[in-house]
Amino acid sequence: MAMESALLTDLINGYAFTTDCLDLGAAIVDGAVRPEAQVRVPLSMLNRHGLIAGATGTGKTVTLQVMAEQLAVAGVPVFLADIKGDLSGLAQPAEPSAKLDERLSGIGHAFTARSNTVEFLALGQGSDGIPVRATVDCFGPILLARVLELNETQEQVLQLVFHYANTRKLPLDDLKDLKSVLDHLLSAGGKEDLRTLGGVSPASVSVILRGLSILQAQGLDPFFGQPEFDTADLLRSEGTGVISVLELPALNRQPLLFSTFLMWLLADLFDELPEAGDLDKPKLVFFLDEAHLLFKGASAAFTEAIISTVRLIRSKGVGLFFISQSPADLPDEVLAQLGTRVQHAVRVFTPKDAEALKKVMGTFPAGALDLKTALTQAGVGEAVITVLGEKGVPTPAAWTRLTSPGSRIGPADAPVVSGIIAASALAARYSTALDRDSAHELLTGQPSAGHPVDAPPAAPPRTPEPAAPGSPGSSPGNSPGSAEIDEEARRIAESILGKPTTEPASDFPIPDYRQAPEPDPAPRPRQGRESTPRGEASPQRQAERAQTGELLDFALDAANMLGREVLRGMFGTRRRKRR
Repeated sequence: MAMESALLTDLINGYAFTTDCLDLGAAIVDGAVRPEAQVRVPLSMLNRHGLIAGATGTGKTVTLQVMAEQLAVAGVPVFLADIKGDLSGLAQPAEPSAKLDERLSGIGHAFTARSNTVEFLALGQGSDGIPVRATVDCFGPILLARVLELNETQEQVLQLVFHYANTRKLPLDDLKDLKSVLDHLLSAGGKEDLRTLGGVSPASVSVILRGLSILQAQGLDPFFGQPEFDTADLLRSEGTGVISVLELPALNRQPLLFSTFLMWLLADLFDELPEAGDLDKPKLVFFLDEAHLLFKGASAAFTEAIISTVRLIRSKGVGLFFISQSPADLPDEVLAQLGTRVQHAVRVFTPKDAEALKKVMGTFPAGALDLKTALTQAGVGEAVITVLGEKGVPTPAAWTRLTSPGSRIGPADAPVVSGIIAASALAARYSTALDRDSAHELLTGQPSAGHPVDAPPAAPPRTPEPAAPGSPGSSPGNSPGSAEIDEEARRIAESILGKPTTEPASDFPIPDYRQAPEPDPAPRPRQGRESTPRGEASPQRQAERAQTGELLDFALDAANMLGREVLRGMFGTRRRKRR
């Protein structure tokens, strides 16, 4: 009895916050619900991220719905993905019932029916919601490599291909644009350009090309293109926060794609939002369902990018919640950043399950609660919870009976959903797909419907000019051989990628490009340090061009361009200006 009293006192004091909070439920002490021990989480702590975990059927989706609804009431926009198709009920009020009233009164709450301001979104073109598209260029090579399941070497090749398209001003809007660039590099007219990409072999380009064809065969073309979705539209508040529900019922067999697409949305937010510091409430709370899919088979670079995003996006005012079956699904570096833990029941049927239980228990602060009993005996709609208090200190673990939402649990009626989609203010901007003149049209000379080609195709391969007899470039002793040029091209490629490249040498031999420098038209005596007029190459630069030829000119210009072009974010996503 004394231990019970101590635990109850700790819970009452531990969750006695003075700022605005989300009400999650009431604590269970010694098998009885204690309404005086309310379990809450401060709004100001929700940008410290969180985890909702538990076995299938234990109530994770309803917990997500409870939190999303209360966030919206507090004026905080919410983004979540509806994988099973049962979160559309947020848009329709629930029906009262005696059983529901009894449950809520037992935890000191009262039922209030409510419908929320919901925006239904869908990946690509479809009837499930307003289309969400990304251009291939903004999606970036790292995330696209993740969708294509490329290895590290092939990912490096893809990054170089993106850089090539950018330097040649070939916009990559959709998959056919990227395929056209790859086809060009494999063609007779593109062999010259292929050689400039740091020793990229045609075999690696062919692997990427086959992967893109598979994506198209799976019907993923509509996800890439124009008009591109502006993630600023996720930050709307119309009296209450707008809940943006990304409907994904058609993608339940392509989980890697949607999990990667969610990371694109998050990465774009990270790149675009200004620093905000600590706020009274977050600008947006982002729920990532099936979070374990993000890390399954992921490369070290991709995982590190996610870890860095989780660490840094807090300062942008964005809260991030992972939803998964077990904390063990996430890297320790991510778990260390999650201040709010809502752990539904853990089912133990095998020795492996027992080991997983120990790991789950290790994620909660030590206290008077018997964690093993609570985690294995929690019923549906119950969870063990700990949050960060107003001073950033973890609260005692509380076995909690969770509250219920005021909106419908389960799918909304079809007419309700279709009416919301038809009335959406976003429909005029995003519903109709656009096909501008991009890389495919520029390379093939085929204008898109109603849009004439206003730029010539990519420059044809350059034909090396023979070196002038007696010129500095004609002397074998004064110019690098093909092996040196290949090594220099590889060095430039590594400077673009930011890491050593393991790509094998090109299948094509690299010729020795040598040409004479242009004579200085008006040499004049200089005193002290020489200067070069703006726009005019210095004699030293002219000599370098003579020695290295056009191959190194392209590589050096590509490296220099990195300082001038708009930089990509951590996932290789393209930063763009807001409207």
